[in-house]
Amino acid sequence: MLVPRAFSLIVAAAIAAFQPVSAAAQQPGADSSSLISISAIPRYPVVALPEVPGDTTVRQRRRSIEVGEWYSRRLTIHRYAAYAAIPVFAFQYAAGVQLYNHSSDAPDWAKVGHRVGATTLAAIFGINTVTGAWNWWDSRSVNKGLVLRTVHALSLLGADAAFTYAGVKLSDEAENSQEKRQLHRNVALTAIAVSTVSGISMKILNR
Repeated sequence: MLVPRAFSLIVAAAIAAFQPVSAAAQQPGADSSSLISISAIPRYPVVALPEVPGDTTVRQRRRSIEVGEWYSRRLTIHRYAAYAAIPVFAFQYAAGVQLYNHSSDAPDWAKVGHRVGATTLAAIFGINTVTGAWNWWDSRSVNKGLVLRTVHALSLLGADAAFTYAGVKLSDEAENSQEKRQLHRNVALTAIAVSTVSGISMKILNR
């Protein structure tokens, strides 16, 4: 009887040696009735994920600026009116030379033509003032070329004022005064030069 019992104890001890030991069993004084066995946890190799550099750059979306539907149409009218002013400038200069040199003895074509030319220029500059100011307002938020457009607008407004002064104030006085005739001539030529240079600058630089 002793031999079989001793053999049974040896086998039980061997089996217990190969079983996992609970965490509670490792503590002294733990109650063996509440032991919970801990199964073996398989271990797998840890794979390091590649680091992706974070993009911290804040990209601002380009703001699209839209002009009015009639912007292109007004611009076309503005340009053709400016082109039409060139031959009128030439005619006004030729007629003005006759009036400046001969006054009341100037030929009729110069007397009548100069007034017709002045009226034509008033209409052209009136059209270009309206279309130009309107388009400038529509494109005020477009930074590209804003300075050039503003200088062009201000110079043409100055030319408007000079033509008005020469035609309304000085034209009648020039018939009886050589001094006023010379002032009329100088103011008109200055207005022609300013408007011509401003228009050419817009044609070349406003791309």
